[in-house]
Amino acid sequence: MKKTTLLLLCIVQFVLVEAQSFIGFSSDNYIGVHAVIFNPANITDTPYKADINVAGFSAFGGNDYYGVNVFDALKKGYSFDLEAKSYPSEDNRALGNLDILGPAFMFNLSKKSSIALFARARAFINANEINGASISAIDDDNTDDFNLTEGDISGVGHAWAELGVSYARILLNEKEHFLKGGITLKYLQGIGSAYLIGNDISAVYDADGTDLGGGETTGSIGTTGTLNYSRFDDFDNDDYDYDLPDNATGLGSDFGLTYEWRPNRAEYDETTIHNAHQYKLKLGLSITDIGFISYKNGIKETYNITNTNVSEDEFDNSDDIGAFLDSFYTLTNSGTGYKIDLPSALHLNADWNFNRKLFLNLNIDFSLMSKDRKTANRISNTISLTPRYESKWFGFYFPLSIIEKNGFRMGTGLRAGPLYLGSGSIISVLTSDNNREADVYAGLKIPIYKSERKDTDEDGIRDKHDDCPDIPGPKENGGCPWEDEDEDGILDNVDKCPKEAGPEENNGCPWTDTDGDGVFDKDDICINEVGTAENNGCPFKDTDGDGVYDKDDICINEVGTVANNGCPEKVIEKLQKTLDDYAKVILFNYGKSSLKEESSKVLFEIIEVLNQYPNASFTIEGHTDSIGSYEINQKLSEARANAVKSFLVKNGIDSNRLVAIGYGERKPIATNMYKDGRAQNRRVEINLMK
Repeated sequence: MKKTTLLLLCIVQFVLVEAQSFIGFSSDNYIGVHAVIFNPANITDTPYKADINVAGFSAFGGNDYYGVNVFDALKKGYSFDLEAKSYPSEDNRALGNLDILGPAFMFNLSKKSSIALFARARAFINANEINGASISAIDDDNTDDFNLTEGDISGVGHAWAELGVSYARILLNEKEHFLKGGITLKYLQGIGSAYLIGNDISAVYDADGTDLGGGETTGSIGTTGTLNYSRFDDFDNDDYDYDLPDNATGLGSDFGLTYEWRPNRAEYDETTIHNAHQYKLKLGLSITDIGFISYKNGIKETYNITNTNVSEDEFDNSDDIGAFLDSFYTLTNSGTGYKIDLPSALHLNADWNFNRKLFLNLNIDFSLMSKDRKTANRISNTISLTPRYESKWFGFYFPLSIIEKNGFRMGTGLRAGPLYLGSGSIISVLTSDNNREADVYAGLKIPIYKSERKDTDEDGIRDKHDDCPDIPGPKENGGCPWEDEDEDGILDNVDKCPKEAGPEENNGCPWTDTDGDGVFDKDDICINEVGTAENNGCPFKDTDGDGVYDKDDICINEVGTVANNGCPEKVIEKLQKTLDDYAKVILFNYGKSSLKEESSKVLFEIIEVLNQYPNASFTIEGHTDSIGSYEINQKLSEARANAVKSFLVKNGIDSNRLVAIGYGERKPIATNMYKDGRAQNRRVEINLMK
């Protein structure tokens, strides 16, 4: 009987939780006409010329009181009371949703706009503020009696049909920014509705409280509180000759916007093969189910249900709930006509395109209906993250969702040609020992894609616009591969001199030599003067004009000869005599290469002389007498020459100007037979290099 249906609406603790229908499939770019359910903006700029939905449905269920292992629950003899986990609270809520999309047709009006027509049937059940302790009391297997202190309770059930038209248009299409908007208008026909609002409800049930005589008893029911029981006018009719309620109509609407960020926009134009995934990031916003249905002939009745010892048999034998309430409780108010609000909701969507076939979708569904709105259907707030793969004829989804009051769930779904099938919770249902929800959707559609644009070489450019239809190449070269006309290894599209071979570092152009000195301009400091590579393309200077470049001229400002490194003979003679005089007083410790202290003054004076001729180079020559072995004298002469060089270098003379040589006893300047001669032979000479 229908009274049982309404009673279940009030006390059954299953919770059908779902923020939107067709989870997973709803994120697909190939959703087509189904976009009218979620965001009407998405019926335009699609891969379809037209899309026809033959039939499809989405249904789901769960509960926030019982948690079960599905396989155990299907076994014979399973007891929810004893084996299921229970989660009672003071505010258990229930939601049920069945969504049937009937014949629906979407087609393009132009390149910028589309329209869709659809028929849809929907049913929602909401039960609110149910005290879980009531279920615990009923479930108690230790006694058949129970006391319920329910307090406030409400529930609404509603089924309706929709005939809708959606229109969408591209609003902005500039550079990398793309925006489209859509609107849906719906004519609503109520199929049936009922709602119940209870205040301060309590109940006592005594399983043997009523004596039927002859030793037989039945239960007795005692209740207190106020109950508002409203329903469409034919709800209590038990003949099942159903007709649509009279005067139960309304209007509804949906609005939506979708923005796409297309950073690679330059890759697409009318010459390019159509691709539904031009965006990198897509953002959607929509508001759905704005409106209500007015049941003008609906019955509204309020009862004081305070009574005791009402026989359970009287309840079971009543024709309907209305008749039962009239018989045993006090009618305090009555009227006709009420409104049932649609489950208005806000939807936010973000879709990231990884590579045109792999996507990650984030969807947030938020109810715009207050929980205190007693005559409104309401969705559950939901956040879903859905990785997916999609192509023209196939799509696969893996939705992960967190649902208000019901936690986390996993599902999967697919689209294969005209078939779509899936569930937002199937993985959780099959793997969890504490499952409280389940859903499923399926349907059949006829997609009519936009005409294929032939692209033989698959370079993304239609053959009619491709200068090389059999060889892949970039659009900017007419679909042909780039050539290398000068064969310098640099393709003509980046070669600034495509007809002249040149290196990559000069963008494919040959290096130039303006002054013709053999030094390329890139390395030539003096581009317009003939020079040498040694001087970075610049000519060497000859300040005094004696034919010896300044770099080699010891006497830059005095005319000299090449043989004298640019100095006059007299200057050379004077310099060498000065060095010779100093060399006579460079003294060493006997038999060693260490300088005597008094030699330092002489060496500093030598340094001053050397600094006067910065371009000159010198040899430092070590000599010994013939006393001792030849080998020892040779090493000693080398060591003394290097000792002098080290001193000069340490005190500022460039080591490149000095060459240390040891001659041992090979170049005496006096006889070694006598003491004075041997003293003269023990010397270190500093000579100008010519």
